[in-house]
Amino acid sequence: MNILEVEEVSKTFGNQKILDGVNFHVPEHSVFGFLGQNGAGKTTTMKIVLGLLQADHGTVRVNDQKVTYGQTKTNRYIGYLPDVPEYYGYMKPKEYLRLCGEITGVSKKEADKRIEELLHLVGLEKANKKIAGFSRGMKQRLGIAQALFNEPKLLICDEPTSALDPIGRKEILDILYQVKDKTTVVFSTHILSDVERICDTIAVLNKGKIQMQGELSQIKEKNKREGVEVEFASKDAKERFLEEMNQRQIVYKQSEENPLLVEVRGKDQEQLAKRTLHILAEKEIIPVRFFCMEPTLEDLFMEVVKG
Repeated sequence: MNILEVEEVSKTFGNQKILDGVNFHVPEHSVFGFLGQNGAGKTTTMKIVLGLLQADHGTVRVNDQKVTYGQTKTNRYIGYLPDVPEYYGYMKPKEYLRLCGEITGVSKKEADKRIEELLHLVGLEKANKKIAGFSRGMKQRLGIAQALFNEPKLLICDEPTSALDPIGRKEILDILYQVKDKTTVVFSTHILSDVERICDTIAVLNKGKIQMQGELSQIKEKNKREGVEVEFASKDAKERFLEEMNQRQIVYKQSEENPLLVEVRGKDQEQLAKRTLHILAEKEIIPVRFFCMEPTLEDLFMEVVKG
């Protein structure tokens, strides 16, 4: 089942068309990466999904129910973490989440139970200080706890790791991956390594349209390159290797960026890897790196953006 379906959504601001017939769907209990450059329209799309912005054309369905601008009934299925969450800084985490429980009508007993579970989930169970003194990463983790408070079917995070240091990013990504058993996670981002780390499915937004979407593993398989890369410790080692490659008439390409890197090309990657390793062993050459080539998300993303 798809928990989120976006069909032919378009949006124009003035003379600028931000979204032009956007289509994508998000399977239940997956982590979905919504990719695009800054200004591509990711936040605009999220606001339309939340019913906070009216689309010019198109339909959005959450949990098989149509989203209507200004009538946010479907938001009972959604938890939302903005890129810069705001809090009452004088409150402590438990006080803030307890307020969330009161606002949403959750009983005190149930609220206390959820607060303990959620603070443990996001690693803030021992954070007994005012939110004003929290780091950016701690505020993001509290934002996830708040977004999960009503046990949503869909958790939407808008650029959740964009301003965090590597440790903070890892903490947030670990949490998002962990909660997919309980909900479905959609997060918009331009940080490709974050997507490769935890996402099952992706969609790439560029020039107002979805240029690529699907399961990340299938996209990579479909666009895979046949070949291996070999990096050498010295120019002499590389030249001895290339001399043998020329004698055997094996196709290769030398890297323009790295003078010690060679790309060996062929249709059968497994057999090509075996032949290349045999040559290295025969010539007693120990490479610095031996890598069976596959497209990275960065490769695919750049092809879309520059295409």
